[in-house]
Amino acid sequence: MNSDSLPQAIDHLFALLEQRRIDYVLVGGIALLTYIEGRNTQDIDLIMAVSALQALPEIAVTRNDPYFARGQFEGLQIDLLLTENLLFEQVRQRYVTTRHFHERDIPTATVAGLLLLKLYALPSLYRQGDFARVGIYENDVATLLYDYPMSMGQLLEELARHLPATDMTEVRTIVAEIEQRITRFRQGQAPTT
Repeated sequence: MNSDSLPQAIDHLFALLEQRRIDYVLVGGIALLTYIEGRNTQDIDLIMAVSALQALPEIAVTRNDPYFARGQFEGLQIDLLLTENLLFEQVRQRYVTTRHFHERDIPTATVAGLLLLKLYALPSLYRQGDFARVGIYENDVATLLYDYPMSMGQLLEELARHLPATDMTEVRTIVAEIEQRITRFRQGQAPTT
């Protein structure tokens, strides 16, 4: 897709979602752009129900799994996290705010919601050996936690309801390592006397 046509396709998609009164939440790289700078993405990620996707025949579905779908809309790749997954539904219900994007107010995952989704995906990405995406997701988590410090205890408890114990062990290790890096970085920035 030509990067110049990306904003136009996104604007058309949001207009269509608004016109059809589709319940959705913006997540992924574009949602991250509403909180932090420097994230590059060429697709859009949304949480929505299967019924909502069925009400959008303009999206040409190219992949459809029980919890994920991928489609094309005016050359824009759309990755859909389907609410049949209980964590995705939980983010849609409890971790959403309104952010201004593309001259519209868009229902967008909160920082906590984005962290839940990124951490949920990491064990699977490790198993797939997808080093590039692991790096991107870990950097997203680190950047969000750096810019929006928060206690991770409650989020990790929430996540533990949706991941096996072995995956949670890995997630806790990842979070601890990221928190240590942030602490080291902040200490390195401390003014010397």
